[in-house]
Amino acid sequence: MKITGWHLAGIVFLLFFGFLSFDSRESKDQELVWSDEFNYTGLPDSSKWGYEQGMIRNNEAQHYTKKRLKNARVEDGHLIIEARRENYRGAEYTSASINTLNKKHFRYGRIEVRAKVPVGNGTWPAIWMLGTNISEVGWPDCGEIDILEHVGYNPQNVHANIHTGAYNHVDGTGKGNTMKLDKLWENFHTYAIEWYEDRIDFFVDSEKYFTFKNDGEGNDATWPFDKPHYLLINLAIGGSWGGQQGIDDEKFPHKYYIDYVRVYNLEQ
Repeated sequence: MKITGWHLAGIVFLLFFGFLSFDSRESKDQELVWSDEFNYTGLPDSSKWGYEQGMIRNNEAQHYTKKRLKNARVEDGHLIIEARRENYRGAEYTSASINTLNKKHFRYGRIEVRAKVPVGNGTWPAIWMLGTNISEVGWPDCGEIDILEHVGYNPQNVHANIHTGAYNHVDGTGKGNTMKLDKLWENFHTYAIEWYEDRIDFFVDSEKYFTFKNDGEGNDATWPFDKPHYLLINLAIGGSWGGQQGIDDEKFPHKYYIDYVRVYNLEQ
């Protein structure tokens, strides 16, 4: 085909504005600073992940185990956290909760996790963050950022929440939002926050559905998010939220798949 001057001008126009569009989408992601692609086999990488152990909180029914392949393993390119119905150290269920405490802490940036959640009454998978000063100031004063929460009895919805001394579910002052996804347990979705000095934006895939803003008062009760936090990924069973409509024992075992975890610097 003969290329005329008009054709050439059109091509240049498309290339130029296509480049601008691409650049605007990618400009936020400055540098990948930490990740786990789960491209190995066995236990989660011990240089990146530690474990919670026991029956920890929220009247949950599971015993979190440590370094137990049945409950947390990497295979076929995914981290799998598996909740099982079995008697174990006084509990009727086992599962895993892994975290980066004392291994890698984060303050600001984009934290992004691609995951596929299980479904069934009693499941409560989460991707979340806690302030590293929790042992000093306690919860909720340390701050909590819930990148993803999902409860199996309400399977179409995912939740984003924050908890602080001033805003938390115990006092009925919690801040957050809910997004509905069709059969979200059948596919992987990307759950992310973009955390700045003045706000935290929450995303599912490319859609932002909640923003929590810094009130600018320099008050830890409302904005403890100027301090380092660590990342947790867990699958709870039952508990104060996940167990509100009971636990369906016929659905076990439950598998929670994590494709990757990536953390980027962002422009401030």
